[in-house]
Amino acid sequence: MSFPPDYIEELNLLALYNLSSAQEGIKVHRHSAAPESVAAAERLFRKGLITQVDGGYLTPLGNETAEHTHKLLAILTSG
Repeated sequence: MSFPPDYIEELNLLALYNLSSAQEGIKVHRHSAAPESVAAAERLFRKGLITQVDGGYLTPLGNETAEHTHKLLAILTSG
């Protein structure tokens, strides 16, 4: 089993969040972001992981998911 491209896009967005500050969100601009990123933000919003359809802040579940995403990236990139 492998990660579908949609999941990879969602993980990429979650990896952009700064976990050291709950006051720092992200914005996915519809007019300049890749369509895949816009769609990923919409899916994360529908799943209850972010507060706005175009980014915003992490919800509590989103914060936990982003923490796991950051840990996974750290493991995979350690050399």
